[in-house]
Amino acid sequence: MIPKLGFSVEELLPKARGGGALKMGLVGLSEDEWLQPEPDLAARNAAFDAHSDSVQLAPGVGPAGAEVSALLGTSGGLEGAARSAHEDMCLLAAQDSEDVYRLIGAAVAWPTDWHPADKLGLPLVALHAPIHGFRQQLASAVDHFMAKLKPGRIFGRCNWFVAPKPAMRWVDTAPPHETFAAVTPENAGETLFVRCERQTLRRLPETGVILFTIGVYVAPLGTLSDGNVARLAHALATIPPEEAERRGARWFAPQLGAYSAVRAQKTDTRG
Repeated sequence: MIPKLGFSVEELLPKARGGGALKMGLVGLSEDEWLQPEPDLAARNAAFDAHSDSVQLAPGVGPAGAEVSALLGTSGGLEGAARSAHEDMCLLAAQDSEDVYRLIGAAVAWPTDWHPADKLGLPLVALHAPIHGFRQQLASAVDHFMAKLKPGRIFGRCNWFVAPKPAMRWVDTAPPHETFAAVTPENAGETLFVRCERQTLRRLPETGVILFTIGVYVAPLGTLSDGNVARLAHALATIPPEEAERRGARWFAPQLGAYSAVRAQKTDTRG
């Protein structure tokens, strides 16, 4: 059976946003498809041990965290659950007096350029503020989906980023013109890394809190298939200018596009 969402960059890229307007892109998942079956727990524990700020919990989040760890057959609340799986884990809940969902807990060993402490307590619109078009194109649909999500259902989606390093933890402190300064069309396959987040959502049956998981996968651009390299080049050429700017694309997209063209030419020549 072909998985609805795989567990690698090669499998996830075809399911991610290609370009144009934002879309939720959700697919239903079975329990067996929920989390990566063989996590590297040593790497997970090392990341949490090295960064104490990886875990952020709002007051009163204990019962929901305990429910998550029990769901995974472990202990230690939200942190214990995230240490026992490949995926980072966040908890989202609506307060009694609000209709919006806020981040009330985060156990994030492998962030993609964000700090959990900066996001704790924020509503979804604020969490996604850096993403161009989220408020206008997706906010209402996301709020509606969260409100209607029933326990027992699991949904997944994925996205992509182009990173300058293969590290699972990516919190960039340098400006993109420095980060991608060494990238050329000739070396793009070795100096650019494609980072996918495999995200899932499910509502916890006892507390009603929504569990949001983030599985990170990284691969050198040069290890991907010709089709996926071309897909990525097309996506970079068609995403809105504001989103391209947020990703620092001007500093690597031309090199990636040229690299993709050479790959395609070689394929045509062989064919």
